Amino acid sequence: MVAFSFSRVGRSMRGILLPTAVVIGFSCLLTYFFILYKPTVGPGIAQRLGWQAWDAVATVDYFDKEPSTPTVTGDPEDGRPIPGNDDETDWWETTPNQPWDTTDDIESYPLDVWAPLLPHETGLSEIAITRCMMPPSLVGDLCAPTTTVEQDAIKGNWVRVDRDLNKQAGLWTLNIYYRRTRRLDIPLITDLRLLPANEIPEPLSDPWVKVDHSIRDGIMRADPMYLWYLPGKTMNEMSAEEKANLITEVDVLFGEDRPWYGFEKVEPPVTPEKEGQLDSVYVTYRRGVQSVPRAHPLHFSRNGKFKILQVADLHFSVSRGVCRETSLDPCVNSDNLTNTLLGHVLDEEKPDLVVFSGDQLNGQGTSWDPKSVLAKFAVAATDRKIPWAAIFGNHDEENGDVKQEQIRMMKALPYSMVQRGPTDIHGVGNYVLDVKSADASMTSLLTLYFLDSGSYSSGYLDWLGYFFPTEYDWIHEDQINWFLQESSKIQPIERPFTPDTGKDFGSIWARQADQITPTTRKLAKPNAMMFFHIPLQESYGTADRDPRTGQVLDIGLHDLENSGAAKKSDGMFEKGLKKALESGHVTGGGVPEVKVVANGHCHITEDCKRVEDVWLCFGGGGSYSGYGQVGFDRRFRIYEISDYGETIRTYKRTEKDEILNSYILAGPGAPLFNPRS
Repeated sequence: MVAFSFSRVGRSMRGILLPTAVVIGFSCLLTYFFILYKPTVGPGIAQRLGWQAWDAVATVDYFDKEPSTPTVTGDPEDGRPIPGNDDETDWWETTPNQPWDTTDDIESYPLDVWAPLLPHETGLSEIAITRCMMPPSLVGDLCAPTTTVEQDAIKGNWVRVDRDLNKQAGLWTLNIYYRRTRRLDIPLITDLRLLPANEIPEPLSDPWVKVDHSIRDGIMRADPMYLWYLPGKTMNEMSAEEKANLITEVDVLFGEDRPWYGFEKVEPPVTPEKEGQLDSVYVTYRRGVQSVPRAHPLHFSRNGKFKILQVADLHFSVSRGVCRETSLDPCVNSDNLTNTLLGHVLDEEKPDLVVFSGDQLNGQGTSWDPKSVLAKFAVAATDRKIPWAAIFGNHDEENGDVKQEQIRMMKALPYSMVQRGPTDIHGVGNYVLDVKSADASMTSLLTLYFLDSGSYSSGYLDWLGYFFPTEYDWIHEDQINWFLQESSKIQPIERPFTPDTGKDFGSIWARQADQITPTTRKLAKPNAMMFFHIPLQESYGTADRDPRTGQVLDIGLHDLENSGAAKKSDGMFEKGLKKALESGHVTGGGVPEVKVVANGHCHITEDCKRVEDVWLCFGGGGSYSGYGQVGFDRRFRIYEISDYGETIRTYKRTEKDEILNSYILAGPGAPLFNPRS
């Protein structure tokens, strides 16, 4: 009986286990063939699949790499070339022009992180639009499109474009999502269209895919508009030209101005502009990898000249701007008018460097999407391939992205010289640039210091939670110490400087040899200039007098507005500017290294005043979007440095092309320094 029972149990188990094993085995076989098995194109084609996705990603700031100064190699005596020692190649032409390291492995960039500044060459496989009652900043990707592990493995993980299409108006948040894949057998997106609900893309033979949700979902009384995308060939099937035209990134632009460098608009706008009520919204996209032009290292011309144009207080907004206090009539779209004016001034002056001295953004609720504003503020310079630098003003961080993020974006723009600077002191964007000689010695002939003077030191919140500032910030003690430390690194040179040999300059050198031969020489640091936004209290102090003529050294208009200096100070003038001398030798005379401090902030103050041998200069307002005064023309300050850094002259050019207050601040022809004990 017991044996019979065991026999029945054994037969029952075989009847259950055998079919189960067959089903499981067959399922595993199907899973392998249709999901896990990924055939290759054969050993004849080298391919790098890389990772499809990461569970955790440590992002790297690929734009946080400063351009390296080329190393001078070679010796004329052994016949090896020296950069800049021939008529065809100058040393500054040998530097890379990408803001990322050319040795970076582009295929290692993360696939599941939205990073539109990275030069991604990986294509997109699918696009979706989702709505959510709560913003992603609170709930993350709770409202992401549905997916499966298999779809993620094939097409890539869903990535949220972190830009709310309904940021200005709408009943809920609306975000674009896309998938990005490195697989070689998945059709990749080659085109985008925006069409009304009753239209379909042409030609009808193309396999266009319609995104489910209207891109105007949640906007009251708005006609539905749908995003269509066109999956093209697989990566295996594409030619090099077709790969270069792949859509590799999607973004959103707010406002009617141009999109971020390398991106294009999808017409028509998602939300049309309603002047004074709503700014337009555009979907933008990038094709392939757009190489961002990088500025060459700053250098003097062969005849020893270098020109800086200061642009003070643009006050740009997401919209096209509103004109302030001007006699210009008509005056509409002030941001665009200002860029046109700035472009004209750049064409007339042809500077070697443009310095935006703060308040590029208007703040005050109108620059609520800094990226859309930063996309346009420097276009007058970048369109002309002019290097530019920038510092922050008190309004730049009032709305939207913090300074660290703005720096990262500015570094990714063409011809940018902006740097993040140290992270362990006050401010963002404390950095140093030097201007080198054009000859093969690459001698530093001019030092440019850039400091962040902060925004506000105190204020109060109203009952709605809005911050109202009451006092401006100032340059803090740790920034002063940083400046002194950087100054101590500057090596003295023999001044006035002369190029190392006449051979380097040919006939130019021969013509000018008698003009720059000095009667006296000294060993000292090169002249320096400093840029920060909010002026020092000393800018409103008593001016020096010319020791020879008795003239009060205060050149230009002032006292048209109240003081713009901070009420508090850590002593930048006394502890910093007066302590950093061009020479530590007893015969140096106590001459300061920094000859000129250039400020913005005060739009209808535009004088240069020398206080205890340091010139403190205002740029004057150059923008129709910033406050002004009727009868006070918009203007830009120019610094013309000549004689290989020895002479600094300044003047202003107005919107009417008038040249005002040309004056030599340092060098031959400048007022003598006051002797110090």
